[in-house]
Amino acid sequence: MPEVEIFIQDMAAIMLVAGVVTVLFNRFKQPVVLGYIVAGIILGPYTPPFKLIKDEHTIHILSELGVIFLLFSLGLEFSLKKLSKVGATGMLVAAAEISLMFWVGYEIGTFFGWKTMDAIFLGAMLAVSSTTIIVKALSELGMKQEKFAQLIFGILIIEDILAIGMIALLSGIATSGSVSMGEVGSTIGRLLLFMIVALVLGILIVPRLLAYVGKFKNKEVFLVTVLGLCFGFCLLVMKLNYSVALGAFIIGAVMAESRHLHQIERLIEPIRDMFSAVFFVTIGLLVNPHVLAEYWLPILVITVAVVLGKVISCGLATFLSGHSGRTSMRVGMGLAQIGEFSFIIAALGVSLKVTSDFLYPTVVAVSVITTLLTPYLIRLADPLSRKMADVMPNKLSSVFNLYTNWLEHLQPHGDRAAISKIIRRILLQVIVNLALVAAIFIAGGYFAESLGHSMAGWIADRQMQTAIVWGGALLLSLPCLIAVYRKLQALSMIVAEMAVQPERAGAYTEKVRKVIAEVIPAVSIIGIMFLIVVLSSRILPPMNLLIFVLIAVAAVAFLLWQKFVRLHSRLQIALFETLDEQPDEKH
Repeated sequence: MPEVEIFIQDMAAIMLVAGVVTVLFNRFKQPVVLGYIVAGIILGPYTPPFKLIKDEHTIHILSELGVIFLLFSLGLEFSLKKLSKVGATGMLVAAAEISLMFWVGYEIGTFFGWKTMDAIFLGAMLAVSSTTIIVKALSELGMKQEKFAQLIFGILIIEDILAIGMIALLSGIATSGSVSMGEVGSTIGRLLLFMIVALVLGILIVPRLLAYVGKFKNKEVFLVTVLGLCFGFCLLVMKLNYSVALGAFIIGAVMAESRHLHQIERLIEPIRDMFSAVFFVTIGLLVNPHVLAEYWLPILVITVAVVLGKVISCGLATFLSGHSGRTSMRVGMGLAQIGEFSFIIAALGVSLKVTSDFLYPTVVAVSVITTLLTPYLIRLADPLSRKMADVMPNKLSSVFNLYTNWLEHLQPHGDRAAISKIIRRILLQVIVNLALVAAIFIAGGYFAESLGHSMAGWIADRQMQTAIVWGGALLLSLPCLIAVYRKLQALSMIVAEMAVQPERAGAYTEKVRKVIAEVIPAVSIIGIMFLIVVLSSRILPPMNLLIFVLIAVAAVAFLLWQKFVRLHSRLQIALFETLDEQPDEKH
């Protein structure tokens, strides 16, 4: 049979069976995702009487497209504004959930005598809740606009980011077989640096490019441009040895800041639905019912651990961050399942050949059960929280109320709140600028050899070549470094105003404040230059050339200081304008 005919036959089988099964699931108000998995089980090689899929390899390649579009769509739902609203609560809950569930999963794997890599991957699979399933459940229950739902969405955003980092980390662990704390720190640091730089540069460039293409009023041209950016960025990320899921998520998050967001979502939705259907069906293809029957006890134990562990970790962390018992219970119940990221992590283990055959179907079974439970758990949250409030001893209830009031008292109000907001904004801008500087020098080190070859025709000396590359990197970094210096000056002035009070310093108040305002930025810049030297050690020129380059760049900075300030200000304004733009509903 020709390959094209085999492919068409496989796609026909997948879409027909998936269509019939999902119609039934929709009829009985069950999640469509479960329908796809059941369709995969029906089509799979382990289900008699005969094998319906002839070329599983091609189907698995198509399922990778499903991962790309699934993560791209999750990125489109990512919002820096939503992330800023949940703030510390989202970070605390996500960190508590991932830490506890990773430990629980690892301990369960160890308890059942599974190999270390199975236990590690099981912990990672249980760590993250399912954005797709939760959004679907809350939509069907009509609760998407409630306060606890918005809190859940913010937590999910942070979880998605941490999950992408976890995928990158697991790839390193699976490849090397072990990992040290230094490697973990280095991996996370590089990942955060890459994400910050990609988001900043992407937000400056991509929305403007899409706005230009949008002027043509041609949906086909617009869709092809969006897909080109998506796959192009995914290729770049793969070339940098990161997961394709990371690339899809980041480019989606960048496009989420475009005023054409709604148009992108409408155009991508049918493509996403088709390929994500293939992805979830492929998951079902790997499920062996005999394995499920054999591993029923681990499945049951893991399911109970997922529900209890997530309710306790998420609910308790939400309460500790200052929310009411009712909201905390609803958040915990809402996040008590696993889904698409668990499948992606499971698929990673299979593709790297580091996990056992039973682990994938086991996790799929747990996901199916917890997905079925999700709507019921969300409905149960309110009566359960009322029941707990009724049976709780008065003294314990008083302690909880005192804790909530204490947290409220700790929150800055009035002028303190305004100053706190300014300080956070300045620190964020400093971090972003330093990330861009670090990226420039890392890129300089990466491309130094090829740049040296291109200069070999007119500069033969290798040391001179590295001096030019390092000096060029420093020159490109000047706008960001000048901005960091100015931001630190502003920050040190605020600190000086708050720390040095006239009743203590008396007539020396202004002088002391001025010294603090000058010393902090100067010391910080010395520290930053030391960091640059460490980052650029591969291309650092010898001392005599280094001094010459520093003097030359300092002269350029002195002569063009105001121009660099204006250039950076325009870029900063452009960035904030893009972030403040609202999506255009008319597109």
